[in-house]
Amino acid sequence: MKIYRDREADLNFLRNKTIGILGYGNQGKAQALNLADSGFNAIIGLPSKSKSRKAATKDGFKVYLPEEVPRKADIICFLAPDHLHGEIFKKSIAKNLKPGQALIFAAGFSIHFKLINPPKFVDVILVAPAGPGRLMRECFLQNQGIPAFLAIEQNYSKKAQEIGLAYAKAIGCTKAFVMQTTFKDEALGDIFGEQVVLCGSLSELIKAGFETLVYNGLSPENAYMECLYQLDLIVKLLKEKGIKGMYDEISVLAGYGAGLTGKRIIDSAVKNKMQKIFSEIKSGKFAKELVKEYRSGMKKYNRIKRENQRLLIDKVAERIRKISTK
Repeated sequence: MKIYRDREADLNFLRNKTIGILGYGNQGKAQALNLADSGFNAIIGLPSKSKSRKAATKDGFKVYLPEEVPRKADIICFLAPDHLHGEIFKKSIAKNLKPGQALIFAAGFSIHFKLINPPKFVDVILVAPAGPGRLMRECFLQNQGIPAFLAIEQNYSKKAQEIGLAYAKAIGCTKAFVMQTTFKDEALGDIFGEQVVLCGSLSELIKAGFETLVYNGLSPENAYMECLYQLDLIVKLLKEKGIKGMYDEISVLAGYGAGLTGKRIIDSAVKNKMQKIFSEIKSGKFAKELVKEYRSGMKKYNRIKRENQRLLIDKVAERIRKISTK
């Protein structure tokens, strides 16, 4: 494992370079603002009908069509949604690339699963912040950073590593640390972690626990406090002291019950399902499904979002937040 810190990144590798940001959403806005505050010239690439053009202009950036970005920028950053990368590259970027330019990605997905097949005459770099853009921006403004992954897929300039580290420093990530990886490992780990632990299973576990308590007669407010409100405290313990440290800190009542019950929930059947999901991700099956979903109008995705609207647990959370601020 190779770790890089602030002192090991040299911003001079970005000097006198124009950095084109494709997309102005969660990551695009945060990275563009951090780059600007670090003294670099960032421009934004957005379609003519994009609702984000007004916001980017208001924030002080020059906004161009995506196909104009590679004509004006030395570094092109793909910060639009991952499933759009192939279409953006094919329609707007590929034919306008010049030898020696660098392509930077915030996730390994579109390169590893070949939504994009870049020409050999460009650098291909991964700088993947380990957190959402909003958090990265907040940390940057406090002279702090969130970690990031760094990987090099193509090193045409023979300076791709240095450019990637400089970029990570310019957006604030070296204030924490930068970890060397590969596009493959970041892509597989990122997708699996989001689906199986951080977003998919965690939210379903919370909903199931909440619903079980309500079904058995507890008030929704009580169930919320027990199943969700304290989650950040446990996560903080886990991050700071590890699983052993968490068990040392919680009560005997909690620790004994958790030790017995955790393995009843996350049993061999669940682990087998995890392995199956990882195999589907690794094979490219999920990537193909996502692209197919996009091309068919995102019907399944919109249904998933609808299913998570107007949840009782979210309504209770809002009531608790109002109580907490009084």
